[in-house]
Amino acid sequence: MSMAKIGIVVGSLREESFSKKIANNVAELFPDSCTTEMIEIGNLPLYNEEYDDNPPPEYGPFRSKVKGFDAILFVTPEYNRSIPGVLKNAIDVGSRPYGQSVWAGKPAAIISQSIGTVGGFGANHHLRQVLTFLDMPILQQPEAYLTNSPGLLDENGQINNEATIRFLQSFVNAFLDLLERYQA
Repeated sequence: MSMAKIGIVVGSLREESFSKKIANNVAELFPDSCTTEMIEIGNLPLYNEEYDDNPPPEYGPFRSKVKGFDAILFVTPEYNRSIPGVLKNAIDVGSRPYGQSVWAGKPAAIISQSIGTVGGFGANHHLRQVLTFLDMPILQQPEAYLTNSPGLLDENGQINNEATIRFLQSFVNAFLDLLERYQA
């Protein structure tokens, strides 16, 4: 695979969030031919259609940054059986004004996690629905629902379960295969 830039969007703002720690672990699983970078979403004012003609200053750099990536990995917790509001806001900011989406055509993959046993299933599927509308080819298999996320991480924030690491490596490999199909 040629050099690829992967943007990583974390759906949690908490400094010690499990999603952020998982995203950092997964970033290390990409080969040297890829660069990964976290995309900050916490500084974006709430989207308002009135901003389409006069956007807040934070929108421009965010949209430009997203445009510069070849693919996007979303790592998110589940809030109330759906995606966190901050994540939805970032998606909305990048998708507007209508017809100027910075997300369109970028391959995407989703890792959802929860502290319980459902693994963020609701968030994962709601996010899939949104990304499909935005014309983002989404990794279908393997699906990544991480359960008991606090138990997956050691005191240094590293994933401590070899089976989970192997699974996430297969997930990254499948995501790179998807990206390669769309780069060709």
